[in-house]
Amino acid sequence: MRPAHPDDIPTLLDLMEAFYAESDYRLDRAVAGAAFGALLADERLGRAWLIEADGWPAGYLVITVRFAMEFGGLAAILDDLYVAPAFRKRGLATAALEVVRRWCEAEGIRAMTVEVAPDNTPAQIVYRRAGFGDVSGRQLLALELAPPAHEG
Repeated sequence: MRPAHPDDIPTLLDLMEAFYAESDYRLDRAVAGAAFGALLADERLGRAWLIEADGWPAGYLVITVRFAMEFGGLAAILDDLYVAPAFRKRGLATAALEVVRRWCEAEGIRAMTVEVAPDNTPAQIVYRRAGFGDVSGRQLLALELAPPAHEG
């Protein structure tokens, strides 16, 4: 796994498009490309990494950062984690989560959160193995103020 750079945006978009297609979403590449550009230009927003295997881009991971009163400081949101089907079941997601956890700890980030669909059992297994757990009595709610980067 290595930090992504602006010249990686086309590869990141290809991976993101494949990720979203698994949920029958169509990616708006212009919106997603601009989002990657903003993220990679301002390290205060978070980071993106490319997951590589056998000399190929195998996936990607995006962390965004926010201030959380509950944790008394910065919290990271695991925004996207994707490993292409040809590279799954090789421990790449687990290894990527460990790298990101160490990065978060080194940056003074006090918690990590992730959003996962209730029916995405494989992802839940990976996240729980990495130490993520339910926050009882809470439900994620969103107020969309602009269209998302996907349709579907």
